[in-house]
Amino acid sequence: MFKERSMRNLILALMAFAFSSGCGHVLSKAVLKEVDKTVTFSELIGAPQAHKGKTVLVGGVIVKTVNKNEGTLLEVYHTRLDYEGRPFETDSSEGRFLALYNGLLDSEIYRKGRKVTIAGEVQGVKILPLGEIEYHYPYLLIKEIHLWEEERPYVHEPYPFSWWWHPWYDPWYDPYWPYWRHPFWRYRY
Repeated sequence: MFKERSMRNLILALMAFAFSSGCGHVLSKAVLKEVDKTVTFSELIGAPQAHKGKTVLVGGVIVKTVNKNEGTLLEVYHTRLDYEGRPFETDSSEGRFLALYNGLLDSEIYRKGRKVTIAGEVQGVKILPLGEIEYHYPYLLIKEIHLWEEERPYVHEPYPFSWWWHPWYDPWYDPYWPYWRHPFWRYRY
Protein backbone atom coordinates (compact mmCIF):
# COMPACT_ATOMS: atom_id res chain seq x y z
CA MET A 1 0.00 0.00 0.00
CA PHE A 2 2.76 2.43 0.95
CA LYS A 3 4.78 1.59 -2.18
CA GLU A 4 1.78 2.11 -4.45
CA ARG A 5 0.99 5.49 -2.91
CA SER A 6 4.59 6.72 -3.09
CA MET A 7 4.93 5.48 -6.67
CA ARG A 8 1.71 7.26 -7.66
CA ASN A 9 2.90 10.48 -5.99
CA LEU A 10 6.23 10.23 -7.78
CA ILE A 11 4.53 9.77 -11.15
CA LEU A 12 2.18 12.70 -10.49
CA ALA A 13 5.11 14.91 -9.48
CA LEU A 14 7.06 13.99 -12.62
CA MET A 15 4.01 14.67 -14.80
CA ALA A 16 3.44 18.05 -13.14
CA PHE A 17 7.09 18.97 -13.69
CA ALA A 18 6.95 17.88 -17.34
CA PHE A 19 3.81 19.88 -18.05
CA SER A 20 4.97 23.00 -16.23
CA SER A 21 8.40 23.08 -17.85
CA GLY A 22 7.08 22.55 -21.37
CA CYS A 23 5.08 25.76 -21.59
CA GLY A 24 7.73 28.39 -21.09
CA HIS A 25 8.29 31.79 -22.57
CA VAL A 26 10.19 32.14 -25.85
CA LEU A 27 12.70 34.64 -24.50
CA SER A 28 15.54 33.70 -22.16
CA LYS A 29 15.03 33.75 -18.40
CA ALA A 30 17.93 36.16 -17.94
CA VAL A 31 16.28 38.79 -20.13
CA LEU A 32 12.83 38.16 -18.65
CA LYS A 33 14.24 38.91 -15.17
CA GLU A 34 15.26 42.37 -16.40
CA VAL A 35 11.78 43.16 -17.78
CA ASP A 36 9.75 45.70 -15.83
CA LYS A 37 6.33 44.04 -15.89
CA THR A 38 4.61 47.06 -14.38
CA VAL A 39 5.00 49.11 -17.58
CA THR A 40 2.05 48.63 -19.92
CA PHE A 41 2.19 49.57 -23.58
CA SER A 42 -0.43 52.31 -23.12
CA GLU A 43 1.80 53.90 -20.44
CA LEU A 44 4.85 53.50 -22.67
CA ILE A 45 3.24 55.12 -25.69
CA GLY A 46 1.82 57.91 -23.52
CA ALA A 47 5.15 58.85 -21.93
CA PRO A 48 8.17 57.05 -23.42
CA GLN A 49 10.64 59.48 -21.78
CA ALA A 50 9.32 58.58 -18.31
CA HIS A 51 10.33 54.93 -18.83
CA LYS A 52 13.74 55.61 -20.38
CA GLY A 53 16.27 52.94 -19.40
CA LYS A 54 13.66 50.34 -18.41
CA THR A 55 13.46 46.99 -20.16
CA VAL A 56 9.99 46.20 -21.51
CA LEU A 57 8.40 43.21 -23.20
CA VAL A 58 6.39 44.06 -26.31
CA GLY A 59 5.27 42.30 -29.44
CA GLY A 60 3.26 42.68 -32.56
CA VAL A 61 3.37 42.57 -36.33
CA ILE A 62 6.16 44.07 -38.42
CA VAL A 63 5.10 47.02 -40.57
CA LYS A 64 8.48 47.94 -42.02
CA THR A 65 12.13 46.83 -41.83
CA VAL A 66 14.94 49.27 -42.65
CA ASN A 67 18.64 48.33 -42.61
CA LYS A 68 20.75 51.29 -41.45
CA ASN A 69 24.41 51.87 -40.56
CA GLU A 70 23.70 51.49 -36.84
CA GLY A 71 21.61 48.32 -37.27
CA THR A 72 18.18 47.17 -38.37
CA LEU A 73 15.19 49.33 -37.49
CA LEU A 74 11.82 47.59 -37.16
CA GLU A 75 8.51 49.44 -37.16
CA VAL A 76 5.99 47.24 -35.37
CA TYR A 77 2.32 47.69 -34.54
CA HIS A 78 1.68 46.49 -31.04
CA THR A 79 -0.63 43.60 -30.13
CA ARG A 80 -1.28 41.76 -26.90
CA LEU A 81 0.91 38.77 -25.98
CA ASP A 82 -0.20 35.38 -24.70
CA TYR A 83 1.51 33.36 -21.93
CA GLU A 84 4.30 32.23 -24.31
CA GLY A 85 4.86 35.75 -25.59
CA ARG A 86 3.13 35.13 -28.93
CA PRO A 87 1.30 38.16 -30.39
CA PHE A 88 -2.42 37.59 -30.79
CA GLU A 89 -5.54 39.67 -31.48
CA THR A 90 -3.77 41.24 -34.45
CA ASP A 91 -6.90 43.16 -35.45
CA SER A 92 -6.53 45.55 -32.52
CA SER A 93 -3.56 47.67 -31.54
CA GLU A 94 -2.72 50.43 -29.08
CA GLY A 95 -0.15 51.94 -31.41
CA ARG A 96 3.24 51.44 -33.02
CA PHE A 97 6.81 51.37 -31.80
CA LEU A 98 10.31 51.38 -33.27
CA ALA A 99 12.92 48.83 -32.26
CA LEU A 100 16.60 48.95 -33.25
CA TYR A 101 18.60 45.74 -33.48
CA ASN A 102 22.36 46.23 -33.17
CA GLY A 103 23.26 44.11 -36.20
CA LEU A 104 21.75 42.93 -39.44
CA LEU A 105 18.31 41.33 -39.68
CA ASP A 106 17.50 40.22 -43.21
CA SER A 107 14.56 42.29 -44.45
CA GLU A 108 13.24 39.32 -46.47
CA ILE A 109 12.94 37.23 -43.31
CA TYR A 110 11.87 40.06 -40.98
CA ARG A 111 9.37 41.35 -43.52
CA LYS A 112 6.00 43.02 -43.30
CA GLY A 113 3.33 40.86 -41.69
CA ARG A 114 5.63 38.65 -39.56
CA LYS A 115 4.97 38.44 -35.81
CA VAL A 116 7.75 39.28 -33.33
CA THR A 117 8.25 39.37 -29.59
CA ILE A 118 10.85 41.85 -28.35
CA ALA A 119 12.53 42.58 -25.04
CA GLY A 120 14.09 45.99 -25.35
CA GLU A 121 15.46 48.91 -23.40
CA VAL A 122 13.43 52.11 -23.78
CA GLN A 123 15.56 54.86 -25.39
CA GLY A 124 12.88 57.53 -25.53
CA VAL A 125 10.75 58.79 -28.38
CA LYS A 126 11.29 59.27 -32.13
CA ILE A 127 9.01 61.52 -34.14
CA LEU A 128 8.58 60.37 -37.72
CA PRO A 129 5.93 60.98 -40.40
CA LEU A 130 3.12 58.43 -40.60
CA GLY A 131 1.01 59.35 -43.58
CA GLU A 132 0.22 63.04 -43.16
CA ILE A 133 0.82 63.20 -39.40
CA GLU A 134 3.88 63.31 -37.16
CA TYR A 135 3.77 60.12 -35.04
CA HIS A 136 5.51 59.79 -31.66
CA TYR A 137 7.05 56.30 -31.64
CA PRO A 138 8.39 54.73 -28.45
CA TYR A 139 11.98 53.85 -29.39
CA LEU A 140 13.58 50.64 -28.08
CA LEU A 141 17.03 49.09 -28.30
CA ILE A 142 16.50 45.34 -28.76
CA LYS A 143 18.06 43.04 -26.15
CA GLU A 144 16.38 39.89 -27.47
CA ILE A 145 13.98 39.22 -30.32
CA HIS A 146 11.93 36.20 -31.34
CA LEU A 147 10.51 35.88 -34.84
CA TRP A 148 7.45 33.63 -34.88
CA GLU A 149 6.94 31.00 -37.53
CA GLU A 150 4.49 32.00 -40.22
CA GLU A 151 1.04 30.54 -39.73
CA ARG A 152 -0.16 28.69 -42.79
CA PRO A 153 -3.74 27.55 -43.18
CA TYR A 154 -4.18 23.81 -42.99
CA VAL A 155 -5.45 22.31 -46.21
CA HIS A 156 -6.58 18.70 -46.08
CA GLU A 157 -5.79 16.91 -49.29
CA PRO A 158 -6.73 13.27 -49.00
CA TYR A 159 -4.76 10.53 -50.63
CA PRO A 160 -5.84 10.54 -54.28
CA PHE A 161 -6.86 6.90 -54.24
CA SER A 162 -8.16 6.71 -50.70
CA TRP A 163 -11.11 4.62 -51.81
CA TRP A 164 -8.66 1.75 -52.31
CA TRP A 165 -7.96 1.73 -48.59
CA HIS A 166 -11.54 1.73 -47.43
CA PRO A 167 -12.07 -1.01 -44.80
CA TRP A 168 -14.91 -2.62 -46.78
CA TYR A 169 -13.15 -2.48 -50.11
CA ASP A 170 -12.76 -5.85 -51.74
CA PRO A 171 -10.22 -5.66 -54.60
CA TRP A 172 -11.87 -8.62 -56.37
CA TYR A 173 -15.39 -7.30 -56.29
CA ASP A 174 -16.29 -3.65 -56.68
CA PRO A 175 -19.68 -2.85 -58.16
CA TYR A 176 -18.73 0.83 -58.27
CA TRP A 177 -15.72 0.47 -60.54
CA PRO A 178 -14.63 2.87 -61.95
CA TYR A 179 -14.38 4.93 -58.78
CA TRP A 180 -15.98 8.10 -60.14
CA ARG A 181 -19.27 6.22 -60.35
CA HIS A 182 -19.07 5.40 -56.66
CA PRO A 183 -21.93 7.23 -54.86
CA PHE A 184 -19.51 8.80 -52.38
CA TRP A 185 -16.66 9.65 -54.75
CA ARG A 186 -16.74 13.30 -53.67
CA TYR A 187 -16.21 12.34 -50.05
CA ARG A 188 -12.89 10.55 -50.17
CA TYR A 189 -11.77 9.14 -46.86
